[in-house]
Amino acid sequence: MQCVLYWFILPMLATAAPYLNSTGKPPAFFLAGDSTTAIQSTNGGGWGNGFLSFLNYPAWGINKGHNGATTVSFVNGGDWADVTDLVSSNAEEFDVYVTIQFGHNDQKAAANITMAQFQTNLENMAEEVKSLGGTPILVTSLTRRTFNAATGTVVDSLQDVATATRAAANTTDTALLDLNAASMAYVNAIGNASAQAYNLNPTDQTHLNAWGSVVFGRMVADLLLEEKPMLEEWILPNNTLSWEIANGVAA
Repeated sequence: MQCVLYWFILPMLATAAPYLNSTGKPPAFFLAGDSTTAIQSTNGGGWGNGFLSFLNYPAWGINKGHNGATTVSFVNGGDWADVTDLVSSNAEEFDVYVTIQFGHNDQKAAANITMAQFQTNLENMAEEVKSLGGTPILVTSLTRRTFNAATGTVVDSLQDVATATRAAANTTDTALLDLNAASMAYVNAIGNASAQAYNLNPTDQTHLNAWGSVVFGRMVADLLLEEKPMLEEWILPNNTLSWEIANGVAA
């Protein structure tokens, strides 16, 4: 099934004058998040490394996604300190961006985190990045690829954390990439069978395999270019993949 996602047409597919990076410095991207951002492994894997593969040197980045992380455990376990140290040590030489995507684990009852607390945690992270000279980018959670057998559409299981992430972005005047909406639209367009091709293993409808990381990493890159078109020179294009995502064609 094909469905044209008109709201997701990409600036990079249009002919326009190039944007200049106002800082004059190449960007560095530090990715904070849970296993749906993290490097592919036995217990997880997300869009992070796929996104980093599109960076145009000397732009660079590090994937600090952590399997099982919540906005609380990421801070308490020291991962957030690693991210903020990277911001502090690189902000002078690079135009530093920090993507922040949590929610899959925060919404679980075992985490004991209310949506109000989750939103506050995201707001605190965003403000700390700003205070260190970086640019935070809040990212709503990558959809799970679980489909409703009766309707044939993906189950909207992350609405609460996506809504809280949008609210945190609005409250702190922080850039937002609505990956949840974009990924839901895409997997609905390509259908259940095609969506399962991105699974880390045949029964894992949450995490991504290596190709899934590239596909959804491209989606994040294109969302980023919509939000911050001045970064275009630092993101390598893949017009075929971007077109397939924008037009709801299985990649």
